[in-house]
Amino acid sequence: MAVPDRVSEPLRKPVPTVVQQSAPVASTPSNAYTCAPYSGIERPNPVGNLYRDTFAWGTTPPYRVGDGHGDVNWRLNPADNPSWYMWLHSLRWLGQGIRAAGKGDKRALQRVDAIAHDWVRDNPYPWRSDAGATESTMHRTNVLICLRQAVQSGLRVGRLPPAYRWIDAALLQHSQYLQRHWSGDWNHGTEESLALFGVGCTLGRAELKRTAADRLTAGIKTAIDAQGSTNEQSTAYAQYNYSLWGRAIDVLGRCGVEASPTIKARRQQLANWLALATNSLGYLHQLGDSEVVKTAPVAGTPLEYAGTLGTRGTRPVQRVGVFDAGYVFGRTGWGVERPFGAESTYSIRFGPVRRLHGHDDHMSLTYTSLGRDVLIDGGHAGYQGDEWQRWARGASAHNVMTVSGVGASATRLTRSVVQETSEYYELRDAGRTRGVLVLKDPDLMVVLDRGSSAVRRSYETLWHLPAGQQVTPYGQGSVVAQRPGDTVKTVLLQVPYGEPTAPAQVESSWHYRTIDKRSAAPVVGFTRSGRTASILSVIVPAKATAAVRYTTSQRAGQTLLHLQVGAVRATVAIAADGTLKRA
Repeated sequence: MAVPDRVSEPLRKPVPTVVQQSAPVASTPSNAYTCAPYSGIERPNPVGNLYRDTFAWGTTPPYRVGDGHGDVNWRLNPADNPSWYMWLHSLRWLGQGIRAAGKGDKRALQRVDAIAHDWVRDNPYPWRSDAGATESTMHRTNVLICLRQAVQSGLRVGRLPPAYRWIDAALLQHSQYLQRHWSGDWNHGTEESLALFGVGCTLGRAELKRTAADRLTAGIKTAIDAQGSTNEQSTAYAQYNYSLWGRAIDVLGRCGVEASPTIKARRQQLANWLALATNSLGYLHQLGDSEVVKTAPVAGTPLEYAGTLGTRGTRPVQRVGVFDAGYVFGRTGWGVERPFGAESTYSIRFGPVRRLHGHDDHMSLTYTSLGRDVLIDGGHAGYQGDEWQRWARGASAHNVMTVSGVGASATRLTRSVVQETSEYYELRDAGRTRGVLVLKDPDLMVVLDRGSSAVRRSYETLWHLPAGQQVTPYGQGSVVAQRPGDTVKTVLLQVPYGEPTAPAQVESSWHYRTIDKRSAAPVVGFTRSGRTASILSVIVPAKATAAVRYTTSQRAGQTLLHLQVGAVRATVAIAADGTLKRA
């Protein structure tokens, strides 16, 4: 279990956030473009700090970047952090000042105008050689549009006064850059297209609107597939894309362009995907570059029911969703036979290799039951390119069987069988096969990992447990995990199958609930070595007082695994080819 052991705090980059409705239109008399929100970058930067030319971002203390008169040194980067530098150049930190200016605060208008105009003077177009200025172009474009609207609403004028016409010139330069540099079919490209459309809408440039609308129509076909999966391999970014494409529909419509039927249809499918990706605690399963994120309860969609823990909205019809992009989301129910929070929910990953915001998490599971997390993902460590990011994205931060000397590869879901009280899935890649059987009553998982190689290798099935749990031995090679004083526990059974078991390995790993909140969390490993390996695990969430036992027997070439959780019994049949079935 390779985990970083050097303690250092990650450098924070804002993670995707979702707004349930489009941002309100600023009170501007001359155009219909919806001024984009500032993604929270403006919150630690009140107007008083802007008067001192002070910039604050993330966990970095506020830093004076100018001379106190709006003359900023745009080459500063005291944190030596590319994200700090990029968000400085985005100008989003001026948001509170722009809002104040739009309400008639002339002093605030003078200061945000001075800082934004200083950026334009000090960073002549094109700014291709400056990575910070380049990446933030789409954000800065929106800020300049917001500033233009604030000038008009704050001064109560219909036409931009001569002193502020530099804004239009800067917007045209930004539009030239956006036309020539499009990131394509993911959230960056979507935001770039919206910013370009915003310039066209604001300045009455039909050709810019047309280019942007065409890019949005083309990009949606891969950004969200026909089943509602995004191409970014992250649940948090999936929710962000739901919000972003809602903004696209709003922005296009308010400026006279009808969004394509494909945009609307695929966004609807994404809402269904997100509802199924919601666990029994009301959060999205933490997959890919995702913090622990609550599901946004968007009214009138399946998200309303999922995000409110079943207290509002219409209950989704699907209990299990299998998506070609590489996701399985399942649950024992939607809170009908038992309370919503008492249901068990799970995720399984497969599909193409990691890209964009994905992790090397193929075959990994997450699991909730009895009102708590049972199996967790290592989480999202940020974008700073250090050992923590590499660990969080790597296989050892996930609930997989690792194989020494073998890297990540595409994974196929070769079989799936969904029944009333059980679901079975088989996943394969170049050297591994994982069978997963999920049971209801008793709620538990049976996982059979098999590996083979032409040479001797080390195999280790990893189970990441929530922070705060204590792990103690439980029988031969098994463990029980429980927080002190808790009324529930997790029993991890290591069942002999084809070869002897080895003692469970228990180490301290990590869990990132957010990219700047890392907690120590236990990870349990079941290990083998050789040219082949078979590791049979049972994950049992149970009440603290419940006895958990198992026996095995043989019948007609099958191994029968007899499980007892408290007073409830179940038998699992394991065929000679590794197929798992509730008997």
